[in-house]
Amino acid sequence: MAFDPVRFRSLFPALSRTVNGHPAAFFDGPGGSQVPEAVIAATREYYVSRNANTHGQFLTSRRADETVAEARQAAAALLGAEGPETISFGQNMTTLNFALARAIGRTLRPGDEIVVTELDHDANVAPWLSLAERGAVLRWCPVRLDSCTLDMDAMRALIGPKTRHIAVGYASNAVGTVNDVGEVVRLGHAVGATVSIDAVHFVPHGLVDVQELGADFLLCSAYKFFGPHVGILYSRPGALDELPTDRVRPQDATAPTRIETGTLNHAALAGTTAAIETIAGQGVGADLRTRIESAFAAIYPYEHALAGRLWQGLAEIPGVTLYGPVVGSALRAPTISFRIQGHEPAAIAAILGEQGFFVWDGDFYAVTVIDRLGLADKGGVVRVGMAPYILEAEVDALLAAVRNIAD
Repeated sequence: MAFDPVRFRSLFPALSRTVNGHPAAFFDGPGGSQVPEAVIAATREYYVSRNANTHGQFLTSRRADETVAEARQAAAALLGAEGPETISFGQNMTTLNFALARAIGRTLRPGDEIVVTELDHDANVAPWLSLAERGAVLRWCPVRLDSCTLDMDAMRALIGPKTRHIAVGYASNAVGTVNDVGEVVRLGHAVGATVSIDAVHFVPHGLVDVQELGADFLLCSAYKFFGPHVGILYSRPGALDELPTDRVRPQDATAPTRIETGTLNHAALAGTTAAIETIAGQGVGADLRTRIESAFAAIYPYEHALAGRLWQGLAEIPGVTLYGPVVGSALRAPTISFRIQGHEPAAIAAILGEQGFFVWDGDFYAVTVIDRLGLADKGGVVRVGMAPYILEAEVDALLAAVRNIAD
């Protein structure tokens, strides 16, 4: 099925914005995507016809129950999960990951080891670093600076009989690297360790199959794939039930609610379902999962054609340094980071912003890899993200703007 970016773009009312007379180009997707009209409508519909707390014996409460159940079912389809009972929700990925780390931490003994990586967003590092207070030993998998990829030989050497948990990112939000998370899962399980995957930066761009990966836990965020601010946690069947999570006494002690605290944001969950259905709407098939698979089979090559065009164009501009795997050389996220000699990233982003190009600058909470690259005290990098609503003409216009800055 061919992907139609113009049709997809028409679903997003925010994309009609202008800045100083320039049409806005939303290259800021790695920090949060725009939302389609369907998500806005679903959120509004919840407040009009479903607004109540759950588990009541009246109409709106039952509709709220349906909203939560529909969101679990949709998220399970998005991730290729066994069923809705594997899907938990929270305020955001970071909050859920801290809750997961606290629960796992209660099962550890002094000297037990946790493996983290230098490539990850700090939301997949800080929760595990906090377990040092319980006597856990943190082991760091280094990043290869020439390619911005994980040193998998070092990873294999780090994992051993004392390893209890491994936290790894699916894709780097700073430089676009996609890690071999399936291999990390296999390595962890071989020594009896559990593995959690931060998939926040990969889920918007590529098909995830948690059953194929064999992941114990996988986290993502709906606001990165056209939805509201909702964190999503997949837990392998039985994995969550074994953990001493934080919860109030009346809370259901089984998955998926075992790790959910307080009342969920039901309106945002309605929007999350609509966002997943929007992705599925770009594909074909008899069921939601099949449509999602079909959609990503079309979206991935479209986004990467744009990323390749940008990468090649930037590589031809004197003074530009690019970071991350070369587009087309390996599986990667369509996120391009660069610097221009003689220009601070914040200044570049500000100039581009005045022309309607929304890009990011800094470290994006991927503090360790930016520091290892020697850029922590130099403003980090400029980050440009592709999304299915980006057009080729916008990429060309951005390249022209960067050339003007570099000249």
